[in-house]
Amino acid sequence: MILINGESREHIEIADRGFQYGDGLFETIEVRNGQAVFLERHLERLNAGCQRLFIPFQDTELLRFEAGELCRRWALGIHSRQAVLKIIITRGSGGRGYRQPDVIRPTRVLSLHPYPDYPEIYREQGIVARICATRLGLNSTLAGIKHLNRLEQVMARAEWNNSAIQEGLMLDVNDHVIEGTMTNLFYIKNNSLYTAVLAQSGVAGIMRGMIMRISADHGLSIIEHVFTTDELFSADEVFVCNSIIGIWPVKQIDTTHFSVGPITKSIQTQMDRLINNEK
Repeated sequence: MILINGESREHIEIADRGFQYGDGLFETIEVRNGQAVFLERHLERLNAGCQRLFIPFQDTELLRFEAGELCRRWALGIHSRQAVLKIIITRGSGGRGYRQPDVIRPTRVLSLHPYPDYPEIYREQGIVARICATRLGLNSTLAGIKHLNRLEQVMARAEWNNSAIQEGLMLDVNDHVIEGTMTNLFYIKNNSLYTAVLAQSGVAGIMRGMIMRISADHGLSIIEHVFTTDELFSADEVFVCNSIIGIWPVKQIDTTHFSVGPITKSIQTQMDRLINNEK
């Protein structure tokens, strides 16, 4: 199911700047029982990204309506209970080379996709991750937002085909640990929760922000800092997260092993409660 500027079609203009230059943003949202989970938080981040990139997108209410219609159609059809909603906003078409058009008409694309068939064991017993060789560049202008330029993640994900490895962890060019190829990363040490500072690179995920808020509400110390693999390998617990998988404990990174600990399990339970309340 695809809507492009409100029309049910599958083709976009070849001159669209999202295709030409990656000039846009996207959100990936879980759908449960015909409802986009945490849709308002995703739309807030999308709007913030548009402001950062100076894309004059002001049709949030229309996006909300179209997302609701797509999700309801999916739920009424012969489909599974869960799905993935992807929303893309580009700067539209026009402009000579990199120069923006004088009049910007953003393109909006909404599409629904089958939910990935991840084994429940990943959530319960943890996953295996590896350190990627591909490094993240530094750019404070683009750091944090979910823009369409994802070549670093594409190259990092191409580094392995072993099905025994579920995620790759990415460092920046200064060898500081930042995130996974598709996830944000947390670790726990001495009952404090640590995650990377995303001032120069990385994506500030919706799930990341919610985990930090609920953890603080439950008295857990939250520390955003710059750290290396040595510090990560000495952690008591490690987990990764995003809006589709939720929270996966990490049981192994390269040759270093971790336990699926009580704090990770507690955060999983709190997030489940929030998602159930959202429904």
